[in-house]
Amino acid sequence: METADLIWHNGELVAWEDAKVHVLTHGLHYGTGVFEGERAYETARGPAIFRHEDHLKRLFKSAELYYMPIPYTPEELRQATHELIAANDLRQCYIRPIVFRGYGQMGLYPLDAPVEVTIAAWPWGAYLGEESKLKGVRAKVSSWRRIPHDALIPHAKACGQYLNSVLAKIEASKAGYDEAILLDSHGFVCEGSGENIFVVSKGRLITPPQTASILDGINRASIIEIAGNLGIEVVERDLARAELYLAEEMFISGTAAELVPVREIDDHTIGSGRRGEVTHKIQQVFDDALYGRDPRYTHWIDVVKIPSKTT
Repeated sequence: METADLIWHNGELVAWEDAKVHVLTHGLHYGTGVFEGERAYETARGPAIFRHEDHLKRLFKSAELYYMPIPYTPEELRQATHELIAANDLRQCYIRPIVFRGYGQMGLYPLDAPVEVTIAAWPWGAYLGEESKLKGVRAKVSSWRRIPHDALIPHAKACGQYLNSVLAKIEASKAGYDEAILLDSHGFVCEGSGENIFVVSKGRLITPPQTASILDGINRASIIEIAGNLGIEVVERDLARAELYLAEEMFISGTAAELVPVREIDDHTIGSGRRGEVTHKIQQVFDDALYGRDPRYTHWIDVVKIPSKTT
């Protein structure tokens, strides 16, 4: 992976190679951490973080759900992120804030372990490849089910929970597919290993509901709003597995992946096997929103001021 010069760690900018934790860090052993995935895009006004406030709100809510009081305010973390991007002179980047239980307590009772906060930012292209956004990807329904809401908290973006996605991703990759689709504990469609799911059927956009153990994706919310503004009806309801095969179009969305068409699932071709018209229409507006080109969505971007270089 590409790197940057600096990482923000517990209130200080440190060299990338010096951002270290103790091997007995609680989060390393038990997965006691929460995180966010964000992106900053190069806009006409400078680098801008997409829906930064919403990501920070979810980070704090995830931490609260796992009893981890963050020792900074949302505004302090917002300013820290700006400082980090400017110090690394990044015009476009992926951003990873993570809150975790640090060194000082071993065992399953974590509340005496300190809470640490790190923010990293570095250049990272499209998670599933740049071509995927045009040509689409092949996906496989995983044999692994999504963790149910009565076992863990799907609405929290928690570190340990992603072992569920790791198993599904490895299984799909070893079988020759680009991505995995997980079903919920009732057998309904849930989400990808790191993305929310949308299908187009009879001109309507259908996506699994909150009760299907999904992560409430911020890009998902953006796409629902964009679709509504385009006059496309959005329906949140349970989706049967076979409805994926019968869909006219399908796409997935997430911060790392952005918006990616799905052309095939379990060796069934979706629609024409190419990016569909509705997907393309939403994708165009979504990309304009990411890059600050659509005035309807400029309130979604948080512009970072990069100081001018002096000679």
